[in-house]
Amino acid sequence: MSNESVNAEACVALGAPQSRFEMYAGREVHLGDLAILRALPVKGRRLIGPWCFLDRFGPLTFNQGTPMDVAPHPHMGLQTVTWLLDGEIVHDDSLQQEAVLRPRGLNVMTSGGAIAHSERTPDDNTGRLSGVQLWTALPESRRHGTASFQHLASVPTFETPGGLVQVFSGGLANVTSPAEHFSDLVGADLQVHPGDTLTIPLQPHFEHAVLLLTGNCAIGGERLSLQALYYLGTRRQELSVSSADGARLLLIGGPPFPETILMWWNFVARTPEEVREARADWEAHRRFGEVPAYKGPRIPAPELIRLAQPNPVS
Repeated sequence: MSNESVNAEACVALGAPQSRFEMYAGREVHLGDLAILRALPVKGRRLIGPWCFLDRFGPLTFNQGTPMDVAPHPHMGLQTVTWLLDGEIVHDDSLQQEAVLRPRGLNVMTSGGAIAHSERTPDDNTGRLSGVQLWTALPESRRHGTASFQHLASVPTFETPGGLVQVFSGGLANVTSPAEHFSDLVGADLQVHPGDTLTIPLQPHFEHAVLLLTGNCAIGGERLSLQALYYLGTRRQELSVSSADGARLLLIGGPPFPETILMWWNFVARTPEEVREARADWEAHRRFGEVPAYKGPRIPAPELIRLAQPNPVS
């Protein structure tokens, strides 16, 4: 086995033992011409429950071309969760599953030990694109399991005074998403009506974070920026969000993840040896499979010695 170093990112749960309100500025990365806000992981905050990765792409409009075109690439040890506010994305994978994702729908891909997929804007599109992609770290009991893909045309929605809530992962206020997951968690889209306040119950043993997606809003009198993730800590019984002009927020959370993970490129592992083996298998066309529906070359793995950030909107 190679002795080459693996410059990977160790991620440890830093769940606060009380409620907090901490801002973590995201950073801009690019996928071709597509600008992306990388909100998680960030320095000082690597995990929110099992959530270990969060990219915000768009909103943008276009009249030609396909702004998202992510060629086939591998994953292991994680789930990808893709949620759209606007536009369309075509998913293809090495299980030969294909799905066109649209707003209010959800794509969940469980990598298990190995899978490959691609994502792109379809030729037949609305000329708009806005959404998020998240990863959850799979627990030890599931991370070597069989790969799978789940597409939901819609997710559960409920109205509450002050707004509308769409629950795409886990459960919130006695509403549960049918999306498959392997750790306790919550993922929801919160829509606050103009001039109103939305209040939702929270699990106090969860840590939570929010990302402002559109509009303007405040929590506890603190205005939120579109360029930052806000960590709320634990021991919160509820969350109240007020907005003058209307807003949409992403809420994620879960119990602090009990395992230390190692993130390198598109892999969530536990040891450098696992990363080296996965990279070698991808380069040798072993284990992860091919994505025959995608017409074009796949993405080669970066060198191990270089810090390889998780692949945007992968």
